[in-house]
Amino acid sequence: MASDQGTNQSVEKAAAVLNAFLAGQPALRVSDVARHAGLGQSTASRLLATLESCDLVQRDQVSGLYQLGPALITMAGVALNNHPVHREARQRAQNLAAELGLGANVAIRSGASLFYLCNFEGTLAPRSFVLIGQHNPLHATGLGKCLLIGTDAEQRRALLPDLPAYTPATITDHAALDAAVEQAAQRRYATEVEELARGRACVASPILDHTGTVCAALSVSGPLSAIALDSREAELSRMVIEAADAISTGLGYLGPADRIPARMQAVR
Repeated sequence: MASDQGTNQSVEKAAAVLNAFLAGQPALRVSDVARHAGLGQSTASRLLATLESCDLVQRDQVSGLYQLGPALITMAGVALNNHPVHREARQRAQNLAAELGLGANVAIRSGASLFYLCNFEGTLAPRSFVLIGQHNPLHATGLGKCLLIGTDAEQRRALLPDLPAYTPATITDHAALDAAVEQAAQRRYATEVEELARGRACVASPILDHTGTVCAALSVSGPLSAIALDSREAELSRMVIEAADAISTGLGYLGPADRIPARMQAVR
């Protein structure tokens, strides 16, 4: 038991070291890692050396700074390739981005946030970074509103006790969020206009698994000028719903295509 506990603590410390690189700086000194991970500098140094031997981190020989290693990219690729939603949605999302010139994104719910599985940039919506693996709030995104379909008001309040504002347009009231989720369920799509970031908008639709449960969501996003919801909402919502329905069918959903089934429950 003592040996198991020591091993568990070592794993937890190693995970804390790796998580230190998620704070925003791509390259860190040993002292930076120790501070972020809450470890002594000598412990952090030993753990970094072990992780470097496994290619989980790599050290620049000139600066001495550490950054995440290539083995993590390999692991991430394996995890993505084995995720059924990613496998089914990847090509359709890529096609949507190419056809519309907008960003196309697929996300699942991870606790109280959304987690990106796919992200493709269109010519009208370029990014200097990828969204895959990143988290965003549920209440401030079209994807998140779709992922909340199937939860009731009580569940949403327990899941999201606070609704922080990211812009003046962010939904910060639970009654307003209830209305937005209900509207998304009825229309089978949700919109978001400058709720997470100024100058950007999106249209999203839920993806269902073989049981009729919302398991993911698909969106197209980009600058306000490219999305142009005042004139393109009907067109974009139709295309996103059609693509999401095709992904749902690929995941085994055989229910009616004209409505989200009443039996649908929240993703647990």
